[in-house]
Amino acid sequence: MTPRTQPDVIDTVVYDFGNVLVRWDPRGAYRGVDPAKVEAFFASFDFAAFNQRMDAGAEPFAAARARAAAATPRWAPFLDTYLERYADTLAGPVEGSAELVGELRGLGLRLYGLTNWWAETFHHAEPAAPAIGLMDGVVVSGRVGMAKPDPAIFRHLAALYGVTPTRAVFVDDSPVNVAAAAALGFHAVRFTTTAALRRALVRLGVGVRPPSD
Repeated sequence: MTPRTQPDVIDTVVYDFGNVLVRWDPRGAYRGVDPAKVEAFFASFDFAAFNQRMDAGAEPFAAARARAAAATPRWAPFLDTYLERYADTLAGPVEGSAELVGELRGLGLRLYGLTNWWAETFHHAEPAAPAIGLMDGVVVSGRVGMAKPDPAIFRHLAALYGVTPTRAVFVDDSPVNVAAAAALGFHAVRFTTTAALRRALVRLGVGVRPPSD
């Protein structure tokens, strides 16, 4: 008879940051700017593609800005404003997130961050959501030159910090990133609310308090 193998005990939680630990809205950089112009910028300029390149550390902001200005010069000042007022895109901690991070630390779990974030702006993260400073280590995409959902960045984190995917929960609000983590063996949870994350952790056998609602 083949002995039954016991499931791996979870000892690690890997957090995405944006809209998981800290609220982020790129439009926050443009408070006080004519809303019609702001919407025209987001409708006409492919901000998502630009942001992804910056997240992936494909080039420094100055080079990316010069290239974008050559192609669509009218939007270059909006990129400058975004960088200059980046702190205004961060609207503080996601509700309940700091308490959950503290509880996980109290349980002795290892906590890591795996975030798609510009190298030039990551210094704003911890002041906006101090729980980020409680991580045991963080991999910032813009600093390492690769970004989720590339499997390479998950493998980089695992090798750097000795994370065993089958013993780790990965939390992210992006379905694509969650799918990439799951394919590598992580217990991958799509984040919607902190209460829902608590429920998912309880189901996985992590000893956090279930939500009260």
